[in-house]
Amino acid sequence: MQKILVIHGPNLNLLGKRKPEIYGNLNLEKINEEIKKFAKNNKIDTEIIQSNEEGEIVDAIQKAQSYLGIVINPGGYTHTSVAIRDAIEAVETPTVEVHLSNIYAREDFRHISMSAPVCEGQISGLGWFGYILALEYLIKKD
Repeated sequence: MQKILVIHGPNLNLLGKRKPEIYGNLNLEKINEEIKKFAKNNKIDTEIIQSNEEGEIVDAIQKAQSYLGIVINPGGYTHTSVAIRDAIEAVETPTVEVHLSNIYAREDFRHISMSAPVCEGQISGLGWFGYILALEYLIKKD
């Protein structure tokens, strides 16, 4: 069975508590349930991780070289991590960047993504459903 890696970056473990007016009311456990349900219905296996550590995220990306794809919400690392960008570029695994909030409608520093240029696409501002859209793209793209 083909596999997709889903990476939730820093502070996403606080979903449902942290700024629900921006990030929504669903906690990470519920979002992961929705991801797993969608994947199962589409006969795809998922590996889901959440990490506040940049190196752990880089390690996970490197281990996903044979996967169908990667869905990543780099959180705050979106705007700062050359290491995550380089890992995505190095593995050449189709990757979609996801953001719960519309990063282009927020503070200016959030408008720049280090990782988006090496991803196949970016989904921003559609809440937890952005993860489902990213999965659907990776499953159906070829």
